[in-house]
Amino acid sequence: MITKRDDATRGLTREELLALPAAVDLETANRALSLSRTTGYDLAKRGRYPCTVLRLGNAYRVVTADLLKLLHIDVPGPAGVEELTAATPKIDMGRSSSSGRP
Repeated sequence: MITKRDDATRGLTREELLALPAAVDLETANRALSLSRTTGYDLAKRGRYPCTVLRLGNAYRVVTADLLKLLHIDVPGPAGVEELTAATPKIDMGRSSSSGRP
């Protein structure tokens, strides 16, 4: 049986990390990085947290995309995106020099 204390101190699995919302509280980010509460809050207060931290009133929120990038976790794209991208014709957005404009 996992007690509340054990659950709070264990890290997060890849699946749990990928299921996180766009921003998480500092406690969740600390868990993902295996940081203690004291260390995590100290780093956030000093502006030294290893990924983007948003200060919202008295609360800290960590940007999940930065957290995943720091942990080298690639976010899988929606199914079929690779095929759609490969089939889409490329459009040249450059300006033509024949118009006389730079």
